[in-house]
Amino acid sequence: MAFQPIVDLKERRVFAHEALVRGPSGEAAGSILARVTEENRYAFDQQCRVRAIELAARLSPAAGRESLSINFMPNAVYEPRACIRLTLQTAEKVGFPADRIIFEFTESEQIDTDHLLNILGTYRSIGFRTAIDDFGAGHAGLNLLARFQPDIVKLDMDLIREIDRDRSKRVVVRHTLAMLEEFGIAPVCEGVETLGELAVLRDFGVNLVQGYALARPAFEAFADPAFPAA
Repeated sequence: MAFQPIVDLKERRVFAHEALVRGPSGEAAGSILARVTEENRYAFDQQCRVRAIELAARLSPAAGRESLSINFMPNAVYEPRACIRLTLQTAEKVGFPADRIIFEFTESEQIDTDHLLNILGTYRSIGFRTAIDDFGAGHAGLNLLARFQPDIVKLDMDLIREIDRDRSKRVVVRHTLAMLEEFGIAPVCEGVETLGELAVLRDFGVNLVQGYALARPAFEAFADPAFPAA
């Protein structure tokens, strides 16, 4: 695993560390995910969760405030409560509080919406927080958001890239942020690579950001973000 921080600009602290799949020697995620099949998807998803929690517990101080964001594969979950048992056992074993775990999924995966809603509702009832990743780039989009409001929505990086130079993107992002605020959902803008992009997002009132402008992923370590000047 590698970890990339999600930064709270207002409080100037790390809000969460996102766990990102890597190979044993730091190989890119694509080379690992390419070997995931229908037959091994469940085992792979479970192993990623366990590894992320174990590493985060080792890297995080006992009294830490940072959350851990774990990507999960909805199609690997056959029954939410059965499939979450190992996650809960691992968190309890290493002493990582469940309320500091965020489960995020990428809506670009073609999934059954009712099945997904069952997973998200179950996770919420257990005490986990939930997030939609890459919002604006996938299949479900607004239809899913109308049926379930997660704790966090991560705006797709293609909407953020060069937002300081693209008026159309600014319009889309500004109205998306207004909608999320009305729902009471915390937005995260990911893929922030330049100070110009960051400046626009700060002008929009965005507090939670993620991207190379703040910190790159660190292999089996927590990266220290470079906070911009206030």
